[in-house]
Amino acid sequence: MSCPTGDTRVHAAPRASPTVEPMNTNPLLRERDRAAAQRPALAVDARGITKRFGQVLAVDGIDLQIAPGEIVAFLGPNGAGKSTTIDMLLGLSQPDEGAVSIFGGTPRAAIARGLVSAVLQSGGLLNDLTVRETVTLTASFFTAPSPVDEVLERAGILDIAERRVGKCSGGQQQRLRFALALLSDPGLLILDEPTTGMDVEGRRSFWQAIRADAARGRTVVFATHYLEEADLYADRIVLVRKGRIVADGTSAQIKNLASGRVVRATLADPDLGALRALAGVSSAESRGDTVIVTTTDSDTAARYLLTQTPAVDLEVTSHNLEDAFVALTGDDDTTSATTTAAGRA
Repeated sequence: MSCPTGDTRVHAAPRASPTVEPMNTNPLLRERDRAAAQRPALAVDARGITKRFGQVLAVDGIDLQIAPGEIVAFLGPNGAGKSTTIDMLLGLSQPDEGAVSIFGGTPRAAIARGLVSAVLQSGGLLNDLTVRETVTLTASFFTAPSPVDEVLERAGILDIAERRVGKCSGGQQQRLRFALALLSDPGLLILDEPTTGMDVEGRRSFWQAIRADAARGRTVVFATHYLEEADLYADRIVLVRKGRIVADGTSAQIKNLASGRVVRATLADPDLGALRALAGVSSAESRGDTVIVTTTDSDTAARYLLTQTPAVDLEVTSHNLEDAFVALTGDDDTTSATTTAAGRA
């Protein structure tokens, strides 16, 4: 067979010497190489991805690795770069720098193979079709879709299958989008504000369905403004601020990054000056008959209140996820400098 350029010298390339050992001769290293080859590809592997829109740096060198089967909450204030990052994971836009790999391939290749689905906040539904007709029509675009009734049941909308989409509530339409995303049986499911418009019971049953899917090995990445959803249902939380990841860990680990505890007690006319002078106290205030002390040394504050004052009903609480979210993603320059370092440690 001739070379298209006519240069036949390509056929004269020397063969590899038979004395060269292609595999590592060290047994331990060979075992390591075999283990690496058998290890499943990361569901998401983003390395140094950056995205600019004119002079605006929307995503600033994000590194994000997600293993198969993880449920990851991707959180941040408006304008933090969440949606831009999700667009790059879905192949809807390309990073200006860095690279994204989904199950070892490009995002577009993963989507073409049905490995990735997304549930977005709005759009993509025809009001005049019924729920079943919508799912059946979408299923026709796949070579081997999941059964229509199966995805309707898993999404919790089999009982409204004959209802027109335009007659469905916002929460029911979100469940319909979830059903559509399940048709290809994707390995990675990306959810952008998935429970918008759902009532409390609807949100709870939706997340039960998501947990059941994750138990089967599906990877889930979701963005939400409902922080309690991240606290309750995510295996891992990634916080983003100004295009950078400032914290990455379990809910408990994220909460711990917001240093300090709150000591509350019933105490009329407290000496706030004395409380503020205690070691570790960052603030002390009085609200009616309740004194509230924020401190990194709750033992000292509690000891003072119990032994030096007539305080009763003392309570010590840790920060919740909302406190940590505000502390780690707020605009205070001093706070952001320290928490970014903590989040990357």
